[in-house]
Amino acid sequence: MGRWEPGAGGRLREAALALYLERGFDQTMVADIADRAGVTARTFFRYFADKREVLFDKAAEMAEKSLAALEAAPASASTLEVVAAALDAVADMIGPDRELARKRHAVIMANADLRERELIKLAQMSAALADGLRRRGVGDTEAGLAAETGSAVYRVAFQRWVDAADDLDLRDAIRQSFAQLRTLTASN
Repeated sequence: MGRWEPGAGGRLREAALALYLERGFDQTMVADIADRAGVTARTFFRYFADKREVLFDKAAEMAEKSLAALEAAPASASTLEVVAAALDAVADMIGPDRELARKRHAVIMANADLRERELIKLAQMSAALADGLRRRGVGDTEAGLAAETGSAVYRVAFQRWVDAADDLDLRDAIRQSFAQLRTLTASN
């Protein structure tokens, strides 16, 4: 495969993930990723700022799509329904490829720095959702609580989804987690 063939970003992503799983994140160098993908290290840096960003480069797009879904939600929707709509947008991005999500999750869970980075990205997304809710007229406390609740629901649903042996859909896992939350809060 030539260096200038299309799809270098995808090849780099695949090569990085395979190497992270084979060798571990810390033992994999950018040069190794570039070599496996059939490109130069310089090409790697045209796509990614560093080797961590291979795992997190879709975060901005996810935040953008979730905010667009939040803004497009009907005015009559409850605050948590709006958050659920935002999480559906995330599920639409991640949900189609559970195997990729499982591999990415395994790499992240095996490295403390990557786990921290994942939590930072989730916190940033939660803050963006809270800001989006405030722009919809939701009060400060309610917006923060709803966004953090959505983040917790997403983390629980995502873990359940990546661990599932059946054909559970990520959207369904999120909906089921929201339903469990409603049951949990109604009984107290």
